[in-house]
Amino acid sequence: MKPFMDKDFLLSTETAKTLYHEYAAKAPILDYHCHINPAEIANDRKFENITQVWLGGDHYKWRFMRSCGIDEHYITGNASDKEKFMKWAEVLGKAIGNPLYHWSHLELQRYFGYYGTLNKNTAEEVWNLCNAKLAEPSMSVRNIIKSSNVTLICTTDDPVDSLEWHEKIASDETFDVQVLPAWRPDKAMNIEKADFIDYIEQLSSVSGTAITSFSSLKDALIKRMDFFASRGCSVSDHGLEFVMYYPADEATVEKIFAKRLSGETLNKEESLIYKTAFMIFMGKECNRHNWVMQLHYGCKRDNNKFMYQKLGPDTGYDCISNYAPADQLADYLNALIETNELPRTILYSLNPGDNEVIGTILGCFQDSTAVAKIQQGSAWWFNDHKIGMQNQMLSLASLGNLSGFVGMLTDSRSFLSYTRHEYFRRIMCDLIGKLVENGEFPADMEVLSEIVTNISYNNAVRYFKFNLEEA
Repeated sequence: MKPFMDKDFLLSTETAKTLYHEYAAKAPILDYHCHINPAEIANDRKFENITQVWLGGDHYKWRFMRSCGIDEHYITGNASDKEKFMKWAEVLGKAIGNPLYHWSHLELQRYFGYYGTLNKNTAEEVWNLCNAKLAEPSMSVRNIIKSSNVTLICTTDDPVDSLEWHEKIASDETFDVQVLPAWRPDKAMNIEKADFIDYIEQLSSVSGTAITSFSSLKDALIKRMDFFASRGCSVSDHGLEFVMYYPADEATVEKIFAKRLSGETLNKEESLIYKTAFMIFMGKECNRHNWVMQLHYGCKRDNNKFMYQKLGPDTGYDCISNYAPADQLADYLNALIETNELPRTILYSLNPGDNEVIGTILGCFQDSTAVAKIQQGSAWWFNDHKIGMQNQMLSLASLGNLSGFVGMLTDSRSFLSYTRHEYFRRIMCDLIGKLVENGEFPADMEVLSEIVTNISYNNAVRYFKFNLEEA
């Protein structure tokens, strides 16, 4: 029997152990997509207790607690921080097979030096240990980032954001980790939302552009993209139900935009026509700015309307969608490449059944302007567990270029989630190690070490063109 989560956790071969300990573990972390708050970095926040850093906003944990029958009072309700932690410890002790068990214990090991197991019997001990550790200067937000060997972070930012916190971080010479904004214009795309008109008014004010048409909306967005670029932004991110392609001429799009701006409700086809035009414009502008475009899709959101009314979005009530038409995704990419305006693009589907679809589509649009110009993104959200990561990488290896993969990201709101990079790297090294020891790839450590280090770090540095030294 292997020890519980020892130094060779998830590493089942000697080749895997060598690749991880000698190469992957030593590479820095480049977190090119996350949802952490830049203000907390600028202000170097310190957390009062483990609940604040661990359970606040973490809908992964909330979903598991609900599945264990925990009352909402102890999840998002008014229970004390200690009560919430105790309930989490109680259910975590039963989370066999769930990645939350591994993530939580990796965080306890790496940040708090705790190598035991968290459950209802150890909850009091771990609560006291973690809170004592969090009181130390080494556990401020900036020191957590530095101790995690992070070199660059991309946050997720709306076009109307002032980016004041990014500017403050950049001007602080005592903190050398780059914290860059990433463009997330979903509110300008989601024309069907009830708050769309209010948002357009806000965007008009911030951009200094009177938005009275789709044409003037594009002018306003270009101004904001230029502003983001001046603050170091080189990445966009788009949350989509699916990558749609409902093309129409400019007059039709302008008519749809005017209809919505007047307060009328659009039908489904009108919304999709507008969103198609919006995303084609975004793709072309990303190409012009030399930005990487990330497309996250395949999620059906806010399914429990009763709880949505109480708690709002991003509280654990989303699921995988099985509607992502491959022909429309291919046609969208083709519409951009026809005019030579297809940017470097990363495709993430929440549905693991789309792995092979993405693998075959991206092969249609590669060229010599970048290694793996069109990427399959890492296993995302409901898939960032052992099986999901293995399947994504095996599919990419079978149909594309695994060695050119830009690797892992946290996609997290927690400053302790950098251990997800370790989790990914262990799984990646184990997968590659098995291929080698099964005689499917030569045991050439020079080549293997380059592949592992590149996937862990260097590929992302090159692909995003960040101003960083390679590992």
